[in-house]
Amino acid sequence: MTSTVPALGTRTAEGSALQAVLLDMDGTLVDTEGFWWDVEVEIFAGLGHTLDDSWRHVVVGGPMTRSAGFLIEATGADIALAELTVLLNQGFEDRIGLALPMMPGAARLLAELAEYEIPTALVSASHRRIIDRVLTSLGPQHFALTVAGDEVARTKPYPDPYLFAAAGLGVDPARCAVVEDTATGVAAAEAAGCHVVAVPSVAPIAPAARRTVVTSLEEVDLAFLRGLMTEMR
Repeated sequence: MTSTVPALGTRTAEGSALQAVLLDMDGTLVDTEGFWWDVEVEIFAGLGHTLDDSWRHVVVGGPMTRSAGFLIEATGADIALAELTVLLNQGFEDRIGLALPMMPGAARLLAELAEYEIPTALVSASHRRIIDRVLTSLGPQHFALTVAGDEVARTKPYPDPYLFAAAGLGVDPARCAVVEDTATGVAAAEAAGCHVVAVPSVAPIAPAARRTVVTSLEEVDLAFLRGLMTEMR
C-alpha cells in the first residue's frame, strides 16, 4: 500500500530547510520490537531450542533474512530460512492482531506532520504484508510513501530504503530528518546522508555528528526537527 506522492510546492514553512520526515516503524512508531523477539523465542522453543537473551541486541532492527539466518546458525535449528521467515511473519501478524501499542508521542507527532503538510514516509525493514497490517492502526493517510524491506534490493543497514524514499518524495536526503530506534536503522539513514534522531528502544545509541539522541518521541516535534536542519547550515 503506497499512496500517491504529493507535489512539494510550498508544503514546508518559508525559510525552513526541512524537506521531509522519514520514519521507521517497529520500535519507533509502534511498540513492537518485543513482539518480534517473543515470536522468535516461541518458534525456536517449538523447534527444541532456547534463545539466549543477549542475541536480542543482534537481531533487533535488521532485515528478517539476517535476523532469522543468525538464529538458525546460532541454534543449529533444523529449519530452512524461507520456512522460518513465513513462521515469523505469521506469528507477528497474530500478535499485532491482538494489540498494537503506539510509542509515546507517536500519534501526536504524526498528527502534527499531517497538519503542517510535511511530506512523510514510513521506511521499514519489515515486509510489505506486515507494514500494510500496521498501517491500519497508524493511519495510511499520514504517509505520502511507504517503503518495505522486501521492496528494495538491499534493506537496512544499507542506505537504499532511505534513498528510495527521498527519491520518491522528490527531496534531498540531506534535508530529510529520519527517526530511528536501532543502530541498524541509524546506520542506514546516515549512509543515505540524512540527519538522524535516534530514540533507542532495545540497545543504547550514542550521539554523533548529524545524529541527535532522545529518550522518547515526546521530545520530538516539528519545531525540533526544523531546528536540526537549521543547525546543519
